[in-house]
Amino acid sequence: MALGKHREEQQEMWVATTNLPKSVGHVFYRKLNRLLAEADFDRTVEKMCEPYYHAHLGRPSIPPGVYFRMLLVGYYEGIGSQRGIAWRCADSLSLREFLGIPLTEETPDHSSLTRVRDRLPLEAHTAVFQWVLTLAAEQKMLPGKTVAVDATTLEADAAMKSIVRRDTGEDWQEYLRRLMREQGIENPTDEEIRRFDRARKDKRVSNEEWVSETDPDSRIAKMKDGATHLAYKAEHVVDLDTELIVAASIRHADEGDADTMVDSVIEAQTNLSEAGIEVEIEEAVADKGYHATDTIELAESLGVRTYIPERKIQGHRNWRDVSEEKRLAVLNNRRRVRGARSKRLQRQRSELVERSFAHVCNTGGARRSWLCGIEKVHKRYLIAAVARNLGLVMRKLFGIGTPRGLQAAGGLFVFVQSVYFYLYSLLHRWHCVLKSFRVDLELCATATGRPAAPNELRTISTGC
Repeated sequence: MALGKHREEQQEMWVATTNLPKSVGHVFYRKLNRLLAEADFDRTVEKMCEPYYHAHLGRPSIPPGVYFRMLLVGYYEGIGSQRGIAWRCADSLSLREFLGIPLTEETPDHSSLTRVRDRLPLEAHTAVFQWVLTLAAEQKMLPGKTVAVDATTLEADAAMKSIVRRDTGEDWQEYLRRLMREQGIENPTDEEIRRFDRARKDKRVSNEEWVSETDPDSRIAKMKDGATHLAYKAEHVVDLDTELIVAASIRHADEGDADTMVDSVIEAQTNLSEAGIEVEIEEAVADKGYHATDTIELAESLGVRTYIPERKIQGHRNWRDVSEEKRLAVLNNRRRVRGARSKRLQRQRSELVERSFAHVCNTGGARRSWLCGIEKVHKRYLIAAVARNLGLVMRKLFGIGTPRGLQAAGGLFVFVQSVYFYLYSLLHRWHCVLKSFRVDLELCATATGRPAAPNELRTISTGC
């Protein structure tokens, strides 16, 4: 064999399409494309988005099916930014096949995704979310009557250094300089400002006094790791029978859980109704952070039974200024929580809802937002929830819900196969050793003219 040497790249003037490299495609994306084609996904989303485009004027945009597929790629590949999604689609031949873009054409740039996202309203993204619920129902994944509600925080695309006071417009440095001037310290240095800031006792910042200039919709909040960031709140309503996300909403991070639970359940019921699923939500399960008298009474008036544990309080509760309807609603919730069914539902909630957050936020790349504005973040997050529901449908049909899950399954198969062959070879080796030992005993008995004793011919135990 001769040594191959690197040659300087020389562009061909003419290249036949038959000579272009072709990809065999990824098994998961091929099956997902087949599922979407059988459900007529492209024609459906084009019909949904048609009212937001001009009939004849202007340059044709990228097809809506390509736009939504690229956002699905962001979830399945764990990419949060649009630049990363555009680069990954341009670099991968299998993703080009998934998008339906030949090598003779360029894949959409990240700016194209931005223009399409800004043109399509939140209602169009919600319609795609509801369409996937319809697809899941057609595959016999009908949601039940019990849902679980929980929320998490998403880091916003803004730094704490960008906050300014709402009343004066001062940033943090100017605010500290003003406090030092009030104490008689003029023209302080940066080191003196830092020492003064460390020595202050009351350094808490509130959303009523401070706002981010970069992303005014974000709010100051404490994240899961204990750090303070500008953030949003993502709330999931998950069906406990199928694990489907029936509602995924983005809210301001300073909104309390008890203030948004009923709205999220109503949104979930609306999504099911628009998807053509004739199911009424009858039960809602949440943790103790959602417990509030007004919330429980409102849910009871809407025909939704709640399973929300109460916070521990000292002594007995005072019902003096509470109406009879609210008191009965709280007592009914307390009675239900003490039952065995409530404990089983709480275990399901902690498993399924947290799993949905792990898939969408951690492995799906949505824990950190790269967009500014609550509506833009909501659009992006809603399609991540769409991808997660599609993954559940794919897992039901083909056994694998993500491309990485297919790789993990292949690795597990190889591991089990290697362990099997190793144990088989080990047992075969021991069998050969024991067989040769038995033959030696028989030869020894023949040479001495004495038959071997039965205990001498018995096989030797390995102690396993």
